[in-house]
Amino acid sequence: MTLREKHMDIEYKEFPSKPELYRFIHEKLWLIGEETNDFYAVLSNAAALFWMELPDVNWSGFYLYKDGRLVLGPFQGKPAVAEISIGKGVCGTAARELTTQVVEDVHSCCNHIACDFRTSSEIVVPIIATGRLVGVIDIDSPVTARFDEQDKAGLETAADILAGLCLKA
Repeated sequence: MTLREKHMDIEYKEFPSKPELYRFIHEKLWLIGEETNDFYAVLSNAAALFWMELPDVNWSGFYLYKDGRLVLGPFQGKPAVAEISIGKGVCGTAARELTTQVVEDVHSCCNHIACDFRTSSEIVVPIIATGRLVGVIDIDSPVTARFDEQDKAGLETAADILAGLCLKA
């Protein structure tokens, strides 16, 4: 099977466990990265991959660090806020603290920026390459407390893979 055929073989699959799901996602991220050196194209396909494979998700995408703020990057879902100040909202907090933010109930979070009234929980993972913020992975769910430690670990590994692919670009 050629690289292109392996890449095009991405379809929704059900997995018996989250670790297996994330192993699949990580493998596909590497394949996506082998196809191109264009980081924006990689992020576009990564957003689609998260959207397709992660159950109970209503938004998946990226905010990229640019000129001291986060700017909307590739995503799947409803239109979103175009720019976020560092420290504002869950994404801005993750960017400022350079740590993953997991919000079980966004309706009780005073710092949440609402883009979709159906969103109930959110996870934001910073992408850090050579010690510098590249951007954040942002994933929303209509299910309260949707994201757990396995999601956090799986998405942090995905962020590390994407950071490596950023350096390749």
